[in-house]
Amino acid sequence: MPVKEHKPVTPGRRGYVSLDRSDLDDKPPEKGLTIQRKQKAGRNVEGRITSRHRGGGHKRRIRLVDFKRDKDNIQAKVAGIEYDPGRSAHLALLHYVDGEKRYILAPQGLEKGTSVISGETVPIRPGNCLPLGRIPIGTVVHNVEMQPGRGGQMARGAGSGARVAAREGNYVHLSLPSGEVRLVLTECRATVGRVSNIDHSNVNDGKAGRARWRGKRPHVRGSAMNPVDHPHGGGEGKAPIGHPSPLSPWGKKTLGKITRNRKKPSNKYIVRRRGARR
Repeated sequence: MPVKEHKPVTPGRRGYVSLDRSDLDDKPPEKGLTIQRKQKAGRNVEGRITSRHRGGGHKRRIRLVDFKRDKDNIQAKVAGIEYDPGRSAHLALLHYVDGEKRYILAPQGLEKGTSVISGETVPIRPGNCLPLGRIPIGTVVHNVEMQPGRGGQMARGAGSGARVAAREGNYVHLSLPSGEVRLVLTECRATVGRVSNIDHSNVNDGKAGRARWRGKRPHVRGSAMNPVDHPHGGGEGKAPIGHPSPLSPWGKKTLGKITRNRKKPSNKYIVRRRGARR
């Protein structure tokens, strides 16, 4: 999907780079596949803020996406490619031959009118879903399960894709977009192809208002706060960080500090950590 650069006719248009969505279906979402999105503004069940800098934004509805792809050996036709305000990737609306409709993540190159199918022995084509053990080595996949039957959890963002690197016993070596190499059971399912909307990372909002439309509030630097509000606060003028290492507002080390539990059971499935030298 190409990007569009706009002329600087207003301050908000200067530097604004948007996506050309002319090839997407310009129609409301499938009513039976959406639910109401309740605005929580980063608060938990007690009403306390647990995720900062959230609030406001345009009203949206949640599209129910089929991440499991468990409707086996039933042909489906792509009725359209749609925009989803709740995620970076586009969605494909499937019409199955038995009359059911479902949303799936649209892979790159999937067009309206093509057919997709899921199952154990389906062809290796973009949009088809099958177990990792039956996918050839070197194939790029997305929407990868971590546990059989749980539904895709990895490689779901716009333009992302994991590569099947090797096969060893009951496991497949999967090279993830982060650079991590992970062992995944051969029974876990994945969808062939790379996720659509590759140019999502090239978008430039041009003004702060577009972030507010998405429900993002201003992010204040810790060094601009007072000492009572942040470990980086206080000082005269543009004072540097007064600690030997960067800290969070609660005094926890950040910027490189590993927060993953070293005793986590799934650590044994990581062959190579992300960020490691290749």
